Amino acid sequence: MKLGIINGWTQQDFAYVQSKGLGMVEFCVNHDCDSKEFLDSAPQIKGYSETYGVQVGSIGRWGMERIDENGEVIPGAFQHDKNLIDAASLLGCPVYNCGCNYTNGKSAEENIAIAIAYFKSLLDYAEGKNVKIAVYNCDWANFVITPKQWRRVLGELPDLGIKYDVSHCVSREGAYLEELREWGSRVYHFHLKGSMYIDEEHYDDPPAGLDQTDWPSVMSVLYTQGYDGMVSIEPHSGRWQGARGQWGIDFTIRYITPYIMPEDYGEGSDPYMP
Repeated sequence: MKLGIINGWTQQDFAYVQSKGLGMVEFCVNHDCDSKEFLDSAPQIKGYSETYGVQVGSIGRWGMERIDENGEVIPGAFQHDKNLIDAASLLGCPVYNCGCNYTNGKSAEENIAIAIAYFKSLLDYAEGKNVKIAVYNCDWANFVITPKQWRRVLGELPDLGIKYDVSHCVSREGAYLEELREWGSRVYHFHLKGSMYIDEEHYDDPPAGLDQTDWPSVMSVLYTQGYDGMVSIEPHSGRWQGARGQWGIDFTIRYITPYIMPEDYGEGSDPYMP
C-alpha cells in the first residue's frame, strides 16, 4: 500500500503533498468541475507530478447524475467520464472512481440493468488505457453502495471494482469489517476518513485515528484480501480546519504510517526466518 491524500492539481498542491512526505495524490474532479479543462491541463499536471515525485493515484467524479429520468445515459455526463479516463491514462493514474444514480421512474431491476450497462460502457472505453474503473460506496448521485447492489452489478462485471470508505458504511449502520472481508478483493481504491457518532447521532468525520473506527482491524483485512493500492487521506471535517486541521492531517500520517508495509520489506535475508 501507499499513503497519499486528496488535494488539488496546481503546482502549490503538489508541493504541499511533497512537504507532508507523501508520494501520492488523489483528485476529485467533481460535478462542478470542467473535465475538458482538466484533460487539457493533464500534460502540465504530469510535469508537476514528475517534478515533485508525487504520483497521481486516483481520479474521481462525485455528484454527477449520469442517467436521466427516462433511464437514458446523459451524453454530456458520459463525455465527462471519458475525459477523466483519458486524463487518468495520460497521468499514469491507475483508478477512476465514479457512480450511477437511481432513476425513480424505473424499477429496481431496471436500475440494476442500467447501472450494469453504464459501467460496462466505461470499462469498454478504458480498455487498453491502463485505468481501472471503481464505483464509490458513497450515495452522492450513486446507488451501487452496498453488498446488495455489488452482488448484482459487480457480479456481472468482473473487472469493476469498489472505491471503499468506511465512514459511508458506518453512516448506513453497516458492518465495514464484514463488507471488507467479503469484498476486499474487489477494492481498487481506499479512503482514510474518520467517523464519530455520539448518542447514535453523527457528530463528525474527524482525522483517522481520532475517531471510532477500528483501523488496525481494517488494515489487517485489507492486507489479507490482497489490497495493495493507495490509502488516501480525506480531510473532510468541518470541525477540523485551519491549524487544527493541519495538525489532524499530520496526526493521521503519523498514526497510519506504521500500518503501511514498506515496498521493499522482505527483500534480501530475513533474520526472523529459520
